Amino acid sequence: MAAGLPALLLLLLAGLTAVNAVSTRAACLDAAREAALAASRGDDGASAGSRYAPADAEVTVVREGDRVRATVRAPVRVLGGDLPAITVLGVAVAVAEPGPPEPQPSRDES
Repeated sequence: MAAGLPALLLLLLAGLTAVNAVSTRAACLDAAREAALAASRGDDGASAGSRYAPADAEVTVVREGDRVRATVRAPVRVLGGDLPAITVLGVAVAVAEPGPPEPQPSRDES
């Protein structure tokens, strides 16, 4: 019993950390999707993603040709606060929507 209880406690803390990491990753994916969609419409993707991102998350939006890639990184504490944090990542890509058509110069037929 003396050796089993600490091992059981360690296993419980590792399981709770894993659950926390999975839920944080889901939140990062949601925030990245919102940021990519907002940036594809021409809005500020970083601020849209920050609204949905977990605490202490970093949101970056990069435009690559006709695509927009949003990345959200968030730290997750491992087994309490004494060990270094792991970083979970969520990435989403969206195709940029075309802007309004350019006005064509009028041709006067005289």
